Amino acid sequence: MRHMIQKAGCLLGFSLLFSAQTLSKPTASDSLSAPAFEVVVLGDSGGIEDGNLSAFLLRSLTETHYIALDAGTLVNGINEGLKQGAFSDLALYDDANWQPAGNILRHHVKAYLLSHAHLDHVNGMLVASPEDSAKNIYALASVNAMIGETYFNGKAWANFSDRGIPPLLNKYHIVDLPPEQAIDIEGTQLKVTAFSLSHPVESSAFVIEHANDLFVYFGDTGPDIVEKQGKLDAIWTYLAKQVTHKRLRGIIIETSFENERPHNLLFGHLTPELLMQELHHLAQKVGGDKPLRDLKVLISHIKYTMASGTSPRTKIKQQLDDANDLGLEIIIPQQGQKLLF
Repeated sequence: MRHMIQKAGCLLGFSLLFSAQTLSKPTASDSLSAPAFEVVVLGDSGGIEDGNLSAFLLRSLTETHYIALDAGTLVNGINEGLKQGAFSDLALYDDANWQPAGNILRHHVKAYLLSHAHLDHVNGMLVASPEDSAKNIYALASVNAMIGETYFNGKAWANFSDRGIPPLLNKYHIVDLPPEQAIDIEGTQLKVTAFSLSHPVESSAFVIEHANDLFVYFGDTGPDIVEKQGKLDAIWTYLAKQVTHKRLRGIIIETSFENERPHNLLFGHLTPELLMQELHHLAQKVGGDKPLRDLKVLISHIKYTMASGTSPRTKIKQQLDDANDLGLEIIIPQQGQKLLF
């Protein structure tokens, strides 16, 4: 009898240990964990609304340094964030020579990660460059080349970079990101792995990493079912492997148009239906019951319109909610908002 009790106790102990190990294993989203990242929305829209174009600041909560994920709107977005208290918890660098927006841009934004060269993703960086501080621009090689040829050419804009058409002002150091290879982001505790995306010009996604936490930012992208290049599938495959030992804290991904938009008029963009199809592909690769439950998915690049009628933001949010059978936390952000992931 004593032997049986001891054996049962051993089995119970092993079972509890196994359960504890299973529960502590990082999942695609872990609502019980303290936040790891902060995002400030500098620009939430795509299209024609100047002053509110695609741009986000991201930092690990262990440091005061941000990276800019695209830079369609920069200074105006920082000022909106200041108005809404998005930087109230940030220990600002002591520099009386600059107003708060200048202080944040010059001392706390350490790098630009640019997904592609379209103007609504780089305009804020260009116009802010005369008063910006020196920092790195990280992008795929084709993206950096296009920015140099199109903007930093002495005609559209002075060449504030250290590459391309002279005269070179050497404020920004251009770094070509090797596809699907993690590299350190200088001046921060973060790493980035870049992936190519399908768009009329090459776009990209950035998997940001700090310790065991991941965050993914997508530039403009078409769905695999339309683009026929399998580029999103490559990212989903990578993430499914990563979440076996790391936590996917959140995703920023575009949904530019409503479901009614014909596929031949998407021009490398997503609709709610197509986004949910892609996220189902990710869920299938991760496996398990509701593997993406409570994952925060922030929707970017909703196309602003001056046309009358129902707001695209309202309609897209409703279509996403109606299709959300994965238990996602879908967020339609507002400019100046701070979110924790």
